[in-house]
Amino acid sequence: MITPTRKSLFLLSTLLLVGVAVLFSDACLRTAKSEADAAKESEALTVAVAKATIEDLSRGLVLTAEFKPFQEVDLMAKVAGYVKKINVDVGDRVTEGQVLAVLEIPEMADDRARAQAGVGRSQAEVARANDQLQQAQSAHEIAHLSYTRLAEVSKQKPGLVAQQEIDDARGKDLVAEAQVSGARSNLAVAEEQVRVNGAELQKVKTLFDYTSVIAPFAGVVTKRYADTGSMIQAGTASSSQAMPLVRLSENSLLRLILPVPESAVPTVHLGQQVDVRVPTLKRSFPGRVARFSDKLSLATRTMDTEVDVPNPSLVLIPGMYAEVDLNLDSRRGVLVVPVPAVDVGSDESSGQVVVVTAENHIEIRKVQLGLQTSTKVEIRSGLREGDLVVVGSRSGLQPGQEVKPKITTMNPSSR
Repeated sequence: MITPTRKSLFLLSTLLLVGVAVLFSDACLRTAKSEADAAKESEALTVAVAKATIEDLSRGLVLTAEFKPFQEVDLMAKVAGYVKKINVDVGDRVTEGQVLAVLEIPEMADDRARAQAGVGRSQAEVARANDQLQQAQSAHEIAHLSYTRLAEVSKQKPGLVAQQEIDDARGKDLVAEAQVSGARSNLAVAEEQVRVNGAELQKVKTLFDYTSVIAPFAGVVTKRYADTGSMIQAGTASSSQAMPLVRLSENSLLRLILPVPESAVPTVHLGQQVDVRVPTLKRSFPGRVARFSDKLSLATRTMDTEVDVPNPSLVLIPGMYAEVDLNLDSRRGVLVVPVPAVDVGSDESSGQVVVVTAENHIEIRKVQLGLQTSTKVEIRSGLREGDLVVVGSRSGLQPGQEVKPKITTMNPSSR
């Protein structure tokens, strides 16, 4: 059995103390390094960033207008009379050609009877003139035949017939021929009188047809001015005397008259599809640019542009306000960043952004700009998809500075 000496015990204790000291020193170094790293990390500035993404970008213009009927008219009577019957009231839907009201004009029936009598009389005159023409033609045939025979005999046997007798027959022939011409002229006058009286009768019939007020197009009765028994003046009278019967609006197709600014005029074209939003109904409806004035208003520097909006179910009512998104320009599949991330240059086609690299260091890059909306801007060069760009304050950032990026969500791009 080996008994440890006092010297060996001393050496063992010394070694143990040295080992403990080494371990304690290493732990202290590690703790100090961790604390230094934590301090360094806490000193890094936190910045708000957003990713560069691929999106469809469009720039539009929102214009406000109110719906108007496609066409609207106050229906007036062509002739004066009393309202015998009115068939419609406010809110009624009518079809094209439907009888809306009937007027009573007793004296017009007398005018029609008188015109018909005039036609009958002129037709009788034609018959009498035709008989006179036949009579004159018969007398002329006899006189001409008598003269022809006497002239032939005198030619074959000179001196057999007295010249005076031949001259008398010649005169009767000419008189009969003139009577035929006169009878023909009388017949022509009588036939012309038939046409005149016929035109007069047709005029009276046309005016009589005006006693029925007809709908010129399909629509909705929006106002009623007269009742049964009301005296209606002819529509050709002055506005102070003439009173319409009803107001008819075509609401199955509505108009929106948009004041397009001068800067947006070149982008407007016929047939352009637009989105029509109605805040009252919280719905959108399709519309189409149907016509425009092709002239700028000198007072407002805008061009009136009409958008047609189909309204078959009549859910839209004239007078409602609507907002129209007029698409001015669009890009598909382009690289975009939020507008606050870009410092635009003097020419508006270039600028710079502050990028946070993969190592969380600041880097300033020049970029080429494209289409810009209210929230996003197209980057044509200088960035790649997924790059982080600073969207917050950039006043104190320096190239190479270490930062702590925090991704923030911006408003969606205008579509």
